[in-house]
Amino acid sequence: MQIEKMEVDVKKGQTIEGIVERTDFPNKGIVSCEEGVCTVKNALPGQKIRAVINKARNGRYEGRLLEVLKSSPLETESPCPHFGSCGGCTWLSFPYEESLKIKEEQVRRLLLPVISAQERECCFEPAKASPVVFGYRNKMEFTFGDEVKDGPLSLGMHKRGSFYDIVSVTDCRIVEEDYRKILRCTIAYFRKLQEQGMVDISFYHRLRHEGYLRHLVVRRASKTGEILIALVTTGQIPKRRKGHDELWEQALQESNVLGEGDIEREILSGFRDKLLTLPLDGEIAGILHVRNDSAADVVQSDETTILYGRDYFYEELLGLRFKISLFSFFQTNSLGAELLYRTAREFITEYIPSDRGPGGEAVRDKIVYDLYSGTGTIAQLMAPVAKKVIGVEIVEEAVEAARKNAELNGLHNCEFIAGDVLKVLDGIEEKPDLIILDPPRDGVHPKALQKILAYGVEYMLYISCKASSLARDLEVVLANGYEAVRCVPIDQFPWTTGVETVCLLSKLHEAKHHVKVKLDMDEMDITSAESKATYEEIKKYVAEHNDGMKVSNLYIAQVKRKCGIELAENFNLPKSEDARQPRCPKEKEEAIVEALKAFQMI
Repeated sequence: MQIEKMEVDVKKGQTIEGIVERTDFPNKGIVSCEEGVCTVKNALPGQKIRAVINKARNGRYEGRLLEVLKSSPLETESPCPHFGSCGGCTWLSFPYEESLKIKEEQVRRLLLPVISAQERECCFEPAKASPVVFGYRNKMEFTFGDEVKDGPLSLGMHKRGSFYDIVSVTDCRIVEEDYRKILRCTIAYFRKLQEQGMVDISFYHRLRHEGYLRHLVVRRASKTGEILIALVTTGQIPKRRKGHDELWEQALQESNVLGEGDIEREILSGFRDKLLTLPLDGEIAGILHVRNDSAADVVQSDETTILYGRDYFYEELLGLRFKISLFSFFQTNSLGAELLYRTAREFITEYIPSDRGPGGEAVRDKIVYDLYSGTGTIAQLMAPVAKKVIGVEIVEEAVEAARKNAELNGLHNCEFIAGDVLKVLDGIEEKPDLIILDPPRDGVHPKALQKILAYGVEYMLYISCKASSLARDLEVVLANGYEAVRCVPIDQFPWTTGVETVCLLSKLHEAKHHVKVKLDMDEMDITSAESKATYEEIKKYVAEHNDGMKVSNLYIAQVKRKCGIELAENFNLPKSEDARQPRCPKEKEEAIVEALKAFQMI
């Protein structure tokens, strides 16, 4: 791709124009110029953009996107009218296949520099697409606010780049129609209350800490169709407006509700009744009122009241049934979660040796740790093929849900412990044979990671929702005697910047991965060419002349042999017959040949 070069000395506050070369994880557009590289968030590959420089240091710049001057050749018309203003989706203007390819490239750029340091090549597999790309989300948290200051009441997502403005996403494409109907019904109901003027009802202003309406949470099971709806408000009960006392008295008497404090009850019952009249494809399992007076902009409960039905719903995943509450963690793409967990299970059962043959129950009679286990989804999927699974999760409500779900599914070899992984590990007497990690976005705490590595298990499976955190943790894991053997990105969040990655790690064994070299100096015929550079010197040369590229002794030996440089008889040959010896990639072979020429060895 041709990149426009900047011919000016770029400074902070200056406006620049350029073409985006690529987008690094998660949404950092890279614009090349003569003076350096500028990073601009939310800029897409191939776009010509205008940006203002926020930071300028050592020839590297960070900018804020001002305008897209020309669309990317890859862009098409977005299927969503809110795209661009809503901050939820990034890739809706690209064909799905292109967005999937970009995510795969982003993960590769982060992980391969780390993985390439190991002796054998990792089996890095092509990214797996989500089974559904529209209407896939099973949970949405909508926020009340206004789209412009002092504008009409809105309910939806934050406007891109704004902390306060809200876009009413009544035609959002990543959710099913039931969500859109519930959203439209809710906003229409509360706007009407405002227009009637009987009650002073407004959204919560986060700066003034005033107002009533905060969030609308909707969860819908993809398999069962059950829906859970929650209206989140503050405890600042709306007041009657002067001049409407008679109307209120009439309304309250007709519903047999009396008293000033019952204004809220009347509002909530009206909201409930409106929702129950909606023609939905799914079925409403429960409608809740959640009171939250926290100053933080998060959905949490100080008090929860059931307005209708129950406070949970059921979802099914790979033959298991899960009871999910409003705040239970559960993958937001149910069908994508099945693909994710099926892949994780296949990595374990297909790769880990088993006396039951290929695809056998590799972890039968083994203890499995499921760390950062959430509501125990992975633990329960592993339970049928393991002796015991021990899940550790810091959120007590999630642990309680995991226990109930395991009981619901008749799984009696699961144990779930509430607490911080760093602290809990010291108290578990049963030591693991296999460890599964599914940490939050920030990855595994460094001290917890050292405790995990100290177990020295043969295999670990790392499931990551943030590739940059995975890259950081992998660097530590590989330095402590493990190698990455299989790795695959899985698109759980179509059109957004998010992507999951599953990585299987195997402990290195000296017999398999280190070579015993027998040297008889009297019998060796070392030519001057062969003695000119050591393996470490060749590695250093390759790295310095190829942007930090790393090559192994094995690859250097292969290229030397190919160039006619004789090696000791058994040099770099695997001791065990079943060891798989990777071949040197073409680009690394060319870099090694260049080094051999530089040292006049060929």
